[in-house]
Amino acid sequence: MRKSMLTAGMLLLIAMASCQQPEKQVTVPGRPASIGLVGDTANVNTPVKGGVVLIGGGGNVNSAFQWMINRSGGGDVVVLTASGNGGYNVEIDSLGKVNSVETLNITSRELANNDTVAYIIRNAEMLFIAGGDQSRYMNQWRGTKVNDAINYLLQEKKAPVGGTSAGCAVLTGWYYSGEGGSAVSDSVLANPFDSLVTLYNNDFLHAPYLKDVISDQHYLKRHREGRHVTFMSRIVKDAGIYPKGIAPDEKTAVCIDENGMATVYGASKAIFLQTDSTKGPESCEKNRPLEWNHGGAAIKVYEIQGSDTGSGTFSVADFDPAKASGGAWYWWWVENGQLKKKQAL
Repeated sequence: MRKSMLTAGMLLLIAMASCQQPEKQVTVPGRPASIGLVGDTANVNTPVKGGVVLIGGGGNVNSAFQWMINRSGGGDVVVLTASGNGGYNVEIDSLGKVNSVETLNITSRELANNDTVAYIIRNAEMLFIAGGDQSRYMNQWRGTKVNDAINYLLQEKKAPVGGTSAGCAVLTGWYYSGEGGSAVSDSVLANPFDSLVTLYNNDFLHAPYLKDVISDQHYLKRHREGRHVTFMSRIVKDAGIYPKGIAPDEKTAVCIDENGMATVYGASKAIFLQTDSTKGPESCEKNRPLEWNHGGAAIKVYEIQGSDTGSGTFSVADFDPAKASGGAWYWWWVENGQLKKKQAL
């Protein structure tokens, strides 16, 4: 009797444990590029609310995923990658109620022009672009049916769309491609025309409010402030446009709602950079250190420390300083190729 009771108890514990496990992902035949799906393959249509999420890489921000899931209405989630990263399905599925989560590994222009692949993306109620190498996304997806499908979600269906690291990089109108290798702050500050400074202007994804914005990622962890400022100096020099910058650090997300108001989630900081058309770089020349000084007040910067529940506000719609809250203002400038900072009074 005692033995049978123990056996029954063990079986109950195993059953309970199995119930608590997230649903396993499967590969579904007839879905090109799919490397796994969790949930129901039948398409659903749920009410969505627009929003864009920029994550700085280095680890997931679960609260940002939940922010997107809430805006998806619990519909179908699609994850895009070009590097075989299929690890998001079960995790996203565990963070909220959704109909399905599927990852598409789009590694060629042929796949990016596949009608079924584009159909799956267009019917998503939430889209997430994984990290990796943004030059792959640019070279394999730009100008394809996948490109059109992502822009359809951003501009017409107005479903929530997010990206981390490389996926974050391509979500802004201006973007750094990373082709040929990763630019390093010290090198490009010393020579803004370094061959690794490869920038593109609104020829890929068209997220609301981000037309004149360039992002950077892994920001404080990898000391990328200097290269980001250099990218912005080149945009001024080459295009005559005074860009804005958004830069989440690792494990940090900038969640921008349908009205262009941003809130910061996660473990570290997000940085918002604002240039001034009356304060262009004094010197942005080949093989010469960048000079962007203006008496120590070249670029106005707002820093917000993230949290699990969301911190601060910043109006990405117009970068109006009066609408910023929960953070601190700084001045950044560059003297003879050296980035300097001070808190604004």
